Amino acid sequence: MFDEDHALLCAAFSKMSDQAIIMLAEDLEDDILLIRTAFRNGHISNPLHVVRDGEEVLSYLKGEGNYANRVEYPLPDLLLLDLKMPRMDGFQVLRWIREQPGLQNLRVVVLTSSDQLRDVNEAYKLGANSFLVKPLEFENFTETTKMLKRYWLCMDKSPSASRTLQVPEPDRRR
Repeated sequence: MFDEDHALLCAAFSKMSDQAIIMLAEDLEDDILLIRTAFRNGHISNPLHVVRDGEEVLSYLKGEGNYANRVEYPLPDLLLLDLKMPRMDGFQVLRWIREQPGLQNLRVVVLTSSDQLRDVNEAYKLGANSFLVKPLEFENFTETTKMLKRYWLCMDKSPSASRTLQVPEPDRRR
């Protein structure tokens, strides 16, 4: 019954939910492949932009360097954020996102292998919208990705978000 209701609901919003941009912040190639395969098996055709460390997340969101072309690299509608990444961890990324006026409404789902209560608490404290532990079995991973789309892209009503990010220049007076 839930799948039938989901199909009807998503059909009403299919154009919007299928075009929603998903950003995956994940450093492990095996997990990236697993998530891509789970999306394919779950019939999730949304554009998926992958970044591999915290600094790359910031570059993408700021539209800097390789990510300057917003047509090719639009701001995401949903960020799937790993916590344990090189160069800048997921907590630091989350803190930075919530400090940016144009990104405060970005929906961030922590998707990590950590099930430590302190990580859950810290992520929510910093403004995560949800915290999910990566499933160990592939079948469960496919179901998790379907659930992500069902809830975050079909059912959830997102707040308005700025599609252009204005990052203040650092104060250079010293």
